Amino acid sequence: MNGAVRVLVMLVGLTGASGVALGALAAHRVSDPALATAAHMLLIHAAASLGVLAVAARSGRPLIALLAAGLLLAGAALFAGDIALRAITGHRLFPLAAPTGGSTMIAGWLTLALAGLVGRRAGTG
Repeated sequence: MNGAVRVLVMLVGLTGASGVALGALAAHRVSDPALATAAHMLLIHAAASLGVLAVAARSGRPLIALLAAGLLLAGAALFAGDIALRAITGHRLFPLAAPTGGSTMIAGWLTLALAGLVGRRAGTG
């Protein structure tokens, strides 16, 4: 496993763990439903990113898929981080952090679509 993939796998683990922790916080301590949304986004995008990394490992051209995984994870962290911070402290990361994170997640999904198109054209699956 190369260095970039190891870092992404570590980030997947941290993203999933953060999703579980925020879900527990939402269920037991903080009554803001936005916190559950943040947890949900983290968990979905951690699982999706792990799948994208598996696809990248089997690809002859993994760079686009690795970029997609990075965008998914970064977007989920921005989106959920801003929502969680607002729910817990009333402050935000920075103006428009959540929408920036959402747009980054969308870019990650579109990059994954591109990875499939490029892989297919290159004959690598």
